[in-house]
Amino acid sequence: MQSPVIGTTRTSPPFRCDLVGSFLRPPELLEARRLHREGQLTDEGLYELETAEIAKLVERQREIGLRVVTDGEFRRSWWHLDFFLGVEGTEKIDLNAAAGRIDAKQRAETFRISERISFGRHPMLRHFESLRLQAGDAVPKMTIPAPSLFHFVQRYNGGGAYDNDEDLFADIVRVYRDAIRAFYDAGCRYLQLDDTAWGTLCSLLHRTQLRSQGTDPDTLAAQYVKLINDSIAERPADMTIALHVCRGNFHSTWFASGGYEPVAEALFGGCRVDAFFLEYDNERAGGFEPLRFIREQFVVLGLVTTKHGGLESKDVLKAQIAEAAAFVPLGQLCLSTQCGFASTEEGNLLTEEEQWDKLRLVAETAAEVWPD
Repeated sequence: MQSPVIGTTRTSPPFRCDLVGSFLRPPELLEARRLHREGQLTDEGLYELETAEIAKLVERQREIGLRVVTDGEFRRSWWHLDFFLGVEGTEKIDLNAAAGRIDAKQRAETFRISERISFGRHPMLRHFESLRLQAGDAVPKMTIPAPSLFHFVQRYNGGGAYDNDEDLFADIVRVYRDAIRAFYDAGCRYLQLDDTAWGTLCSLLHRTQLRSQGTDPDTLAAQYVKLINDSIAERPADMTIALHVCRGNFHSTWFASGGYEPVAEALFGGCRVDAFFLEYDNERAGGFEPLRFIREQFVVLGLVTTKHGGLESKDVLKAQIAEAAAFVPLGQLCLSTQCGFASTEEGNLLTEEEQWDKLRLVAETAAEVWPD
């Protein structure tokens, strides 16, 4: 794990001004995806249009001074399923069809494991290679769901490929080690693992539900720390891996509420990622006291919400950063939005200009708190 640089400028990730990953899809892209679903646009035709829209997105990220860029997850329908379904041995479940909801207006999809899983030539490798060529002197970040989420989602969806968690955990570790190596070989030096399982484990309601199902949430948390650590254990020394904890972001909604205290010691004290991206945009995330368990990791404070428009006060953001610095040295803190702007292609309930205003606020605040 890299040692934190206690100072102002960050020349390696995470950066003082950082971002989670997804952006609102432009109308041209949404229309192209509709045509593709209807068979009026080829796979390569869609890919070319996505590439053109990503080039515009990358340039705009760089214009506002970001040192890191993403492809906005423009090539994805879901922030997590597109990765899971690219792993060999998985299949999609249409929850609306399974429930007989023929005229459902909202998509409802998940996945199950149909046979033993493995990592092959995943489509997202090509996606990252394209982003790397477009990034210029910025650092291209790749975002994928965390290994713990892989297990957490499938535990509800069945599938007869595995008789026990021990074998499944071992194969998830193998899949992620192979994925990390493949992305590294493609040029990736900044990888973010996105995870709503930890948001669930912060929630009193969900912890109670887990216990009612015969699962101890503290045991599960310990298992997930080990799963993440084992999955990233062979990462190259010059590759930064961050973990983003989320409580839900579909179309500006959320599903979990609760501070980090129930998982803080296990997660912050035991998980060997290089950085944590943590939601702190409202009271659902609780206070900063759980950060006392942070060791040498960086903490990227998600203080600016992506769920709605309207700008936060810069003075309030600075005061919140100062509050967090009572538990983690200022030199180990960074600033970002609370989540992405479009965890699915539907996007959150704000405009594109409001999206960019949010990022400018993050950039300006970070520059004033940690001046070059």
